[in-house]
Amino acid sequence: QERLVESGGDSVQAGGSLRLSCLGSGYSFCEVPMKWYRQAPGKARDFVAEMYLERGSIYARYADSMKGRFTISQANDNRTLYLQMDTLRPEDTAKYYCGTRCAWWGQGTQVTVSS
Repeated sequence: QERLVESGGDSVQAGGSLRLSCLGSGYSFCEVPMKWYRQAPGKARDFVAEMYLERGSIYARYADSMKGRFTISQANDNRTLYLQMDTLRPEDTAKYYCGTRCAWWGQGTQVTVSS
């Protein structure tokens, strides 16, 4: 059984939008998905966005190139993590992975943006 399952990847034209989803296997600290990373062919895995807890409140942070274009969110039960991606660019082409605070990762979902 997969711990994390991503979905929503597709091929789109530049300027388009996609919404990625990540379903976690449970509700424990290690099981709840909290972050997105991506990896383009031949490149290292890069941070995209994450949600984090601070003083009892939840916040989001983004890589600089995603600010204003991507939005990370969680379902009310915290078991599903989303990544809304707008104004996509060819350089956003990569495999997108969700992860948990215990460094569990899914198998990824491919996003391809054509110019």
